[in-house]
Amino acid sequence: MKVVSIVGARPQFIKAAAISKTLRQLHSEVLVHTGQHYDYQMSGIFFDGLDLPQPDVYLGVGSDSHGKQTAAMLRGIEDVLVTEHPDWVLVYGDTNSTLAGALAASKLSISVVHVEAGLRSFNRCMAEEINRVVADHLSNLLLCPSQTAVRHLANEGITQNVYDVGDVMLDVLNWARYKRQMRPPLVATRLGLSRKRYLVATVHRSENTDDVARLAQILNAFNSLSEPIVFALHPRTRKALCQTQLKVKNHVHLVDPVGYLDMVSLVQDARLVLTDSGGLQKEAYWLKVPCITMRAQTEWVETVQVGWNRLVGTEWKDIVEAVESFVPNEDHPELYGSGNTAGRCIELLY
Repeated sequence: MKVVSIVGARPQFIKAAAISKTLRQLHSEVLVHTGQHYDYQMSGIFFDGLDLPQPDVYLGVGSDSHGKQTAAMLRGIEDVLVTEHPDWVLVYGDTNSTLAGALAASKLSISVVHVEAGLRSFNRCMAEEINRVVADHLSNLLLCPSQTAVRHLANEGITQNVYDVGDVMLDVLNWARYKRQMRPPLVATRLGLSRKRYLVATVHRSENTDDVARLAQILNAFNSLSEPIVFALHPRTRKALCQTQLKVKNHVHLVDPVGYLDMVSLVQDARLVLTDSGGLQKEAYWLKVPCITMRAQTEWVETVQVGWNRLVGTEWKDIVEAVESFVPNEDHPELYGSGNTAGRCIELLY
């Protein structure tokens, strides 16, 4: 069996690290990197650190408007599919790369498998929400991380070939925790930070980075806190800071994006995480680190329901209050599987 896998952004590299390793033991895979994340800090460093096979095809699409970027991906992916004639096209998550892969495959009557199907924020102002909804309705095999995701699909009339397989990111996190034992916590050590005496922050969603007022609120919150904060800057966020007069105080340590193993180490040793990322909400939960999510909605509602994640939006006073007062529940139930999702995904390819 031949599978063409489409990746293009940091979270997809993590998921593909587990899937590709298992997939290639049994089947033929062509790994296509669209270039949606195209610089070394957002792309190459992850391939280096995850034991992920180098891409077989690199489209080099780069950054652009949603329409232009998706159109370039669609054209490039279609060329690959016409050449390779795969049995399946595998897409991950909610990016423009996922949308383009699902569209290109379905128009060529090639079966689509969507890993991380069924997630919903119910906010159609988010480009990611549009991408995931369209990809789900085009997919032939829908692999969900939770029963909540399965129910979302059922509510939209999608009930065939839908499976709750857990989250493949847990497979990779378990591997990273093992690898971490053999390397020092480089970033925290370099900054002189002690375990559980600092916060980790990430901000990357366009609704936060491209809205100066919102970004100012977030940075005001960071500046108002007394604890050290390691703020890993997405290129979009760094660009926004360069284009405005917004500044951070000395206790906010601005660092470039780090590799996956170093990020796991940073989060595991942090007291708390501040983020607008989806993946980091889960990773914080699995690492038993409380999370403050600077959004109004989350796809990972279970982390909120069990009391380890709090949605606070972007008002600076709400962020500060949450950081200073949030205490997670003592109970920490298993969420999103037990770390053997990759094998289950491969078993379901038919």
